[in-house]
Amino acid sequence: METIFFLIITLVAIISAILVVTCKNPINSALSLIMTFFCLATYYVMLDAPFMAAVQVMVYAGAIMVLMVFTIMLLNIRVDASKKHSHKLIIGSIMGFFTLLDLGYVIVKSRAALPTGPFSGDMIKQLGHTELIGREIFTSFLLPFEITSILLLTAIVGAVILAKKKI
Repeated sequence: METIFFLIITLVAIISAILVVTCKNPINSALSLIMTFFCLATYYVMLDAPFMAAVQVMVYAGAIMVLMVFTIMLLNIRVDASKKHSHKLIIGSIMGFFTLLDLGYVIVKSRAALPTGPFSGDMIKQLGHTELIGREIFTSFLLPFEITSILLLTAIVGAVILAKKKI
């Protein structure tokens, strides 16, 4: 059952990724990219990593895609009505059906893989994924975490400087 579900999600992810590149309308490309991000989040759920799936949905499918759609709107890219290519209703229906299957699978059976590594399943259930990830980030991986924070701060300062209008 898991293999069939994995193949279905993989098919949806491949079709969505192809649509990201081939769509003429940038909004449709962005929506296809959101679908690809949801498929990736489904892979995380299948690997028993709900924290990573939630981060994937909130950060990429949520925040990053909102920024991309705002950028597309600000650029005011227009598609002529005569040259406007809409996707077929059948492709949308198939993708919606597979999304519905995906949601049903996640609701019914969210543990597709057993946890592996130094932490036992009982320890993960007792402490929770988020606490274990937080402990590892702030103990074993503190230096890379801080370097990433500094790089993000530098990128924000650089973006503010570049966006600042000359007076």
